[in-house]
Amino acid sequence: MSTTMAASTNMAGLYQEMIIEHAHSPRNFRQLEGAHQTVEAVNPLCGDHLSLYVQRDSDRIADIAFEGDGCAISKASASLMTSAVKGLQNDEALALFDRVHTMLTTEPLSDGPPADVGKLAVLSGVWQYPARVKCATLCWQALHSALEEGAVQEDAINEGAINEGTTITVALQDGTDKAS
Repeated sequence: MSTTMAASTNMAGLYQEMIIEHAHSPRNFRQLEGAHQTVEAVNPLCGDHLSLYVQRDSDRIADIAFEGDGCAISKASASLMTSAVKGLQNDEALALFDRVHTMLTTEPLSDGPPADVGKLAVLSGVWQYPARVKCATLCWQALHSALEEGAVQEDAINEGAINEGTTITVALQDGTDKAS
């Protein structure tokens, strides 16, 4: 076996271990009391579902947590995501969403780990398994909805049209992974 193949095999094994570890002991797996936003996300094709709780401090994600049931990829992705975005400004989190979404849905242009995604690189092989892409992107679509809808929701709260803590629902249907 060549050195390159051995390194690639070792990296894949390390990534797999990290995914399993995050699935069995997810970070930020709890209800977040006082969350400004709750996003309910469901993938009806496989049954994965999660509640994403976002606590904001102005334009920053002060705290984030999730609850739900799903496969190992879904739970590990949510665990890794919440750890990665906590403390980020909304625009930084949206930029990370774009990079991770590309990583999860397209074949990489190079053999090395994806740039600018940090520990989230453990999910980089998901694109090879189309049935698992939705599992890995469910929490990210929920985050995207929370951040995009957050500004609209904040205006509606300020105008008295809705109450703080209103739930946004995201359902992945018809083979799409578009936030709604």
